[in-house]
Amino acid sequence: MKKTELPDLFRKLPSVDELIRAAAMEQLVEIFGHEAVADASRAVLARLRQEITSGLLSEDGLQFAREGLAQAVENQLRRTFSYSLRPVINATGVILHTNLGRAPLSEAAIEHICEIAATYSNLEFDVDTGSRGKRDVLVDRLFRQLLRAEVNANERAISTIVVNNNAAAVLLALNTLAEGAEVIVSRGELVEIGGSFRIPDVMTKSGAILREVGTTNRTRIADYEKAITEKTRLLLRVHRSNFEITGFTEESSIADLVSLARERGIPLMEDLGSGALFDLRSVGIGETGVLDSLRAGVDIVTYSGDKLLGGPQAGLISGSEKLVGRMRSNSLFRALRVDKLIYAALEATLLAYLRGDHDAIPTLRMMRLTKDAIGDRAASLAARITGSKLKIEIVDGESLVGGGAAPSSVLPTRLLAISCDGLSADELAERLRHSPLPIIARVEDGRVLLDLRTVFDEQDAAIATALNSIAEPRSGSGQSSPSDGKQNC
Repeated sequence: MKKTELPDLFRKLPSVDELIRAAAMEQLVEIFGHEAVADASRAVLARLRQEITSGLLSEDGLQFAREGLAQAVENQLRRTFSYSLRPVINATGVILHTNLGRAPLSEAAIEHICEIAATYSNLEFDVDTGSRGKRDVLVDRLFRQLLRAEVNANERAISTIVVNNNAAAVLLALNTLAEGAEVIVSRGELVEIGGSFRIPDVMTKSGAILREVGTTNRTRIADYEKAITEKTRLLLRVHRSNFEITGFTEESSIADLVSLARERGIPLMEDLGSGALFDLRSVGIGETGVLDSLRAGVDIVTYSGDKLLGGPQAGLISGSEKLVGRMRSNSLFRALRVDKLIYAALEATLLAYLRGDHDAIPTLRMMRLTKDAIGDRAASLAARITGSKLKIEIVDGESLVGGGAAPSSVLPTRLLAISCDGLSADELAERLRHSPLPIIARVEDGRVLLDLRTVFDEQDAAIATALNSIAEPRSGSGQSSPSDGKQNC
């Protein structure tokens, strides 16, 4: 296109005011408001000007675009006013998938959130006395019941407080117990997890002084003992998230660390990270739980609410009532506290534990699913997928716990292995991601793998519909059409 032709094409574009005054735009103005429609119109016209400048839009193409301006503005408005956060189907088999929101909440937790969110509540009000209450006691009573075995066994009272995530829990605990003093930790436990969260960094922010002992692969109890000085205020043990050290290794046992802490009168804190209240050994996972640590005599345990616990995002600090009380009085606690919705979800989750209703918690239910049960469901779903260009096999595979928990533990499962004529595995996975309800899958060995362990039963129909639509595209199916420039299989 000659540059001399550009002004003529630009003049054929309507102004924003002209576009808004068009009859086809009246309903959009009523629904979205004049200002929003004006912004959307500017965005649409700016794209057309860019296409003209780039030579992508001829005079004929511009005429076609003008006829569809109202629809283009409506599409822009729909994108602007749609939610960015949306549900997806997790077919990866990673139960605590950090990128997909970690633990899904139980039905009871969702119902309690709705109940509390829709009205006023007794968040900080004592209904019995009519006086001001404290929000942090709302779930402490439930944790006391769940952890009462430790109270009886060790003759010590256990208390729990809640902050907004486990990093905050570690920060608050270190700041309260060791600000300006030394904290001893093994070099092999100076971990970094997702989002560049590093134990040494959070220790610096807390005001505590890091004292490294041992080596990356071997730390003996004598290393801790030799490092203790008059400046030492805390012994710290950190769970290794997402990795394990194997081979020529040695680490101090919890029993030895507890014994040393008692002998020297120094608290022992353990950052479990994931933190389970459920005996994972019953599903073949050898992960230390909160009960194990407290039973062994650890003074303070920090862990997450949205990982193995199966609740909302939160950081939990359980342990010595005296030490937790000091954290409760720390001004940082108010800065890191959680709101009524987190308490509502956490309370409902803990009540399921007290009832022993583990299947009510989606994370635990998924871990407890057997390979045979998943295989039967995979066969049933495969029978509903009728696209002639799809090839489906049911194969053995492994599910992961995820979320930094049990990095070397896997759960046996059965997978739907899918390929499609005319599409590579990556292209098929992309099509699934662009389904009306996005489906997130794994790609291995040139096939798309779907693990139903992490797919809710009611989502099977959406998977069957999406795959059939991709294989046999029809107008209005919600899938990409040839005009998208994407090949159909």
